[in-house]
Amino acid sequence: MTVRRPAVAGTFYPAQPERLKAMIVTCFQHKLGPGRLPAEPSDERNILAAICPHAGYVYSGAGAAHCYLALAEQKKPDTVIILGPNHTGWGTRISMMGEGAWETPLGSVELDSDLAKAIADNSDIIQYDETAFIREHNHEVHVPFLQYIYGDFKLVPISMGNQDLETSTILGEALHKATQGKNTVIIASTDLSHQEPQESTNRKDRMVIDAILEMDERKLQRVVQENRISMCGYGPVSVALVASKLAGAAGSELLSYYTSGDIIGDYGAVVGYAAAMVTK
Repeated sequence: MTVRRPAVAGTFYPAQPERLKAMIVTCFQHKLGPGRLPAEPSDERNILAAICPHAGYVYSGAGAAHCYLALAEQKKPDTVIILGPNHTGWGTRISMMGEGAWETPLGSVELDSDLAKAIADNSDIIQYDETAFIREHNHEVHVPFLQYIYGDFKLVPISMGNQDLETSTILGEALHKATQGKNTVIIASTDLSHQEPQESTNRKDRMVIDAILEMDERKLQRVVQENRISMCGYGPVSVALVASKLAGAAGSELLSYYTSGDIIGDYGAVVGYAAAMVTK
């Protein structure tokens, strides 16, 4: 069985299980986080997708905790689909892992081979390719949070080398077809503007957030391209919007926004972190 081993344990988050759990708790309780741990889940879920940052926990963990608090307090999905950008350049234009397991310091998560096959069968742009994930951090940082709130669940990770509107639309339609009648949720993994002063980061990130709140993947793609916004996961967010609208999404909600400057007090070159959810 193929097992994807941790690539950024000990750097993006602690490698020791108890320290990792303690840091996740700290993210929930952080002043920029939700300020509390999740309550008992309800019997229903109206969250179709969560848009969640993926930097080191010291930086984006508090923002990510807003997503995971919302998810934890609703019905648990059977499978989580994590859509992320390809930072390494390894793999194909759309790469997916569909068999085996994903390992973190908190244990192993089984990959949902049946759902992965259904997604692949509904699109000819997806290829099984493990190399895209070997050194990729952005999917990995979400898995310990998911293990903390859910315990047992299955996973389908998808890496987007191509993030254009056409690719995003095809992939979003494939996800919708493959997940009909199934108990799934999508995580779109992205940070926003990278390494710009706080003022320009806030201005550019507001354009992105407005497009997400308007549920408009075309506008999102346009503002990113026209304004040269260094958002790394605009494709995954576009896919999440396409799939969610096809599934009957009613709207979206911003849960949190801040920058790395708000964490460390240096506003000269910051990264933007937004957390949002799309609901039916």
